[in-house]
Amino acid sequence: MVYILAAILVFGVLIAVHELGHFLAAKACDVTVHEFSIGMGPALYQKTKGETDYSIRLLPIGGFCAMEGEEEESDNPHALNNQSFWRKLLIYAAGAAMNFVAGLIILLVLFAGAKGFYTSEITAIDPASDLAAPGGLQVGDELLYIDGERVYNQGNISLLLGLNKDGTFDFTVRRNGEKVKIHDFPAATHEFTDTQGGTYVGYGFTLGAVEEATFFNKIRYSWNSAMDFVRMVRLSLEMLFTGEAGVKDLSGPVGIVNTMTEVGQQSATVRDAISNISYLAALIAVNLAVMNLLPIPALDGGKIFFLTINALCLLLFKRQIPAKFENYIHAAGFILLMGLMAVVMFMDVWKLFQ
Repeated sequence: MVYILAAILVFGVLIAVHELGHFLAAKACDVTVHEFSIGMGPALYQKTKGETDYSIRLLPIGGFCAMEGEEEESDNPHALNNQSFWRKLLIYAAGAAMNFVAGLIILLVLFAGAKGFYTSEITAIDPASDLAAPGGLQVGDELLYIDGERVYNQGNISLLLGLNKDGTFDFTVRRNGEKVKIHDFPAATHEFTDTQGGTYVGYGFTLGAVEEATFFNKIRYSWNSAMDFVRMVRLSLEMLFTGEAGVKDLSGPVGIVNTMTEVGQQSATVRDAISNISYLAALIAVNLAVMNLLPIPALDGGKIFFLTINALCLLLFKRQIPAKFENYIHAAGFILLMGLMAVVMFMDVWKLFQ
């Protein structure tokens, strides 16, 4: 029960951080904010301060920052619709930016006590490995790119190797201080013997080098981890479009809370549980940042898309898309997103009872 409450709290905080980004940017741009709400549905708590109503609502699945001139045209000079392109862009992007920063801060805190980090340097290659053939990888090579994808940390390598479809790899490595590119190198998995005498199936090379966790290395490792999260979102979206993944593989608030709960319960100690849940929270924060910037109506990215289109139309044709038509599109997008969320939540609940 404790982990369920902790997961719900984390999810709610991440939503609050997102809406806080919009709110702070709006206030900084002197835009009138009518209501700043965390959650959706009936209000559990409400307080008015100045021009703004602050509220906490029943369902922790969203939130909003209701600004003057956001839904319809307004003559108020402090309305959103009367702001410059760059101020609007700042306000729309601020929520996602705050989520990304929150995820990065969580990672910085998690790695603050680290003594060292594993690198992507190859420390051994089995002579029977395809990659040990002339022109292939060598001991001491630091893997930088695999098939054009950057290696952000050692944990990326198995994933990137697994994404390959044809068994022919492109590698970029750092060798003796210089970048070396290896193109169209064929390699397949085989059964190898590990250092303990057991067997494993893989490509037959070992990564074991460790670098000191200096202050700057901690920052770099945290940043690389956040960028790796961004790539995971992109790869997931690609899988959805190609059919490798489906709606059944998506998780909504119920699924996320359940995953966090399982992570907490499976941790050996409370400290490990806090660390693991925090890492998952960082992943979700970055995911929220990226997903909200997709050019989908009703999302921040959709608003930025129309903002850009309107700027181009004004530049080329001296006219803009009427606000009411844009709002119709955003309203339709919101209904579709809510429908998708309802389907995903139903599937999450269904999985709990299987």
